[in-house]
Amino acid sequence: MGLGSSGPPTRAPAPASGGTLRRRIDGLVRELVKFGAVGGAGLLVNFVVFNLVRQVTDLHVVRASVIATVVAIVFNYIGFRYFTYRDRDKSRRTREMSLFLLFSAVGLVIENGVLYTATYGFGWDSPLQSNIFKFLGIGIATLFRFWSYRTWVFRALPVRGPVAGSSGPVTGHRPKQRVP
Repeated sequence: MGLGSSGPPTRAPAPASGGTLRRRIDGLVRELVKFGAVGGAGLLVNFVVFNLVRQVTDLHVVRASVIATVVAIVFNYIGFRYFTYRDRDKSRRTREMSLFLLFSAVGLVIENGVLYTATYGFGWDSPLQSNIFKFLGIGIATLFRFWSYRTWVFRALPVRGPVAGSSGPVTGHRPKQRVP
């Protein structure tokens, strides 16, 4: 740290990649925590609706699960758009929602495919077994959803980096020149 000729102490510029990795890891951790919070609430919605539908209707287990998954998908979209990824690009909302629904449908197939296999392939269809395999299916589908949502649906805005030869980000304003 040194003293400028007419201002507060200044720091030497950090190496170009010195803090970048740390910032990226911190950002990913924050994103995972937010994704987990919304996903955890969505998981609760999914299980409550699933078990409620199984209790009050005569629907087969996988049909009840599909209904619960669809309700959770709607809940999760709202949570992801307005909490987890609220700082992401919002300029192409139709594209975003279309991709979200596409990848959610793939997740729905993964999640309910596991439950279908356990129920109809192995005959494991007690309420406890159904909840265990639904949970397992959700876990596998969540890995896919996290990757696909962050990569394709809620795309990051372009980073505005520093201009060559300057120490700050591009702002569209020229710094004031000091006249001696």
